[in-house]
Amino acid sequence: MDDIRPPHETVSMTGFAARRGSGLGHDWSWDIRAVNGKGFDLRLRLPEIEGLEPALRKAVAGRVARGNVSVSLRLTRSAEAETLHLDPHLLDAAITAIETAQEAARKRGLDLAPVTASDLVTMRGVIEHGAPPVEDPAPLREALLADFTALLEAFCEMRRVEGQGLGAVIAAQIDRIAALVAEAESAAEARRPETARTVREALARVMEGAAEIDEARLLQELAVIAMRNDVTEEIDRLRVHVSAARTLLVEPGAVGRKFEFLAQEFVREANTLCSKSNDAALTQIGLALKHVIDQMREQIQNVE
Repeated sequence: MDDIRPPHETVSMTGFAARRGSGLGHDWSWDIRAVNGKGFDLRLRLPEIEGLEPALRKAVAGRVARGNVSVSLRLTRSAEAETLHLDPHLLDAAITAIETAQEAARKRGLDLAPVTASDLVTMRGVIEHGAPPVEDPAPLREALLADFTALLEAFCEMRRVEGQGLGAVIAAQIDRIAALVAEAESAAEARRPETARTVREALARVMEGAAEIDEARLLQELAVIAMRNDVTEEIDRLRVHVSAARTLLVEPGAVGRKFEFLAQEFVREANTLCSKSNDAALTQIGLALKHVIDQMREQIQNVE
């Protein structure tokens, strides 16, 4: 049961599948379900069948990288396997007990009625309904594992289908972020003359009111002002993040953790863009960016 997931595919962490089967005198029902999780956590509810649990753990781990997964198996005797089962050990114990009782009665001068076979089999535990215990679990275990393969495939298919829709939503959000970054770049370029004029006016006021000016200190302050108003680096980094996000959407394997980290970087740059904008139009673009990024983060939490 190796990982056969097709490459370049977004997979959801949530999924569910159920299946029923029968064989070797047993009926069984499976269900497997998964919800979001920080890592991979597998919980099994199984009957005691030697070797079944480690085989299931290996199978699920080969197909699932992240999510809280639970697998349940309910196993019962099938109706056609129901028979009368004689327990020879309990029968022997019952006969011994009757012999002991008869001997004690004779010593007291009492005669007990003869014990019949029907008396013996009605004693508790001597005969039970059901099939004999499974002495060799290997055939039943292999039958269950073969059936589980189909269950796991259905479960992974559901996660894949959900992942396709999830990937489409995230791709649209990334496109929206890219468009807003382009708008931010245009807005920043449009405000550049106004920013330069504001800096020149501030510089003129400082020079008029100062008797002496430390040129080095002045240049340092000008550099600080320029950095506080320049959002070029933030826009460049946002553009790089957009490219990285698009790459993750087609990257094979589990990419959810990488996406979550990248989303944090998106938030950081959008916050900085808003704090440095000093312009109503650019601030509105920054707020729109934050809104779309938050929506994308919600979707990313479902990605394996």
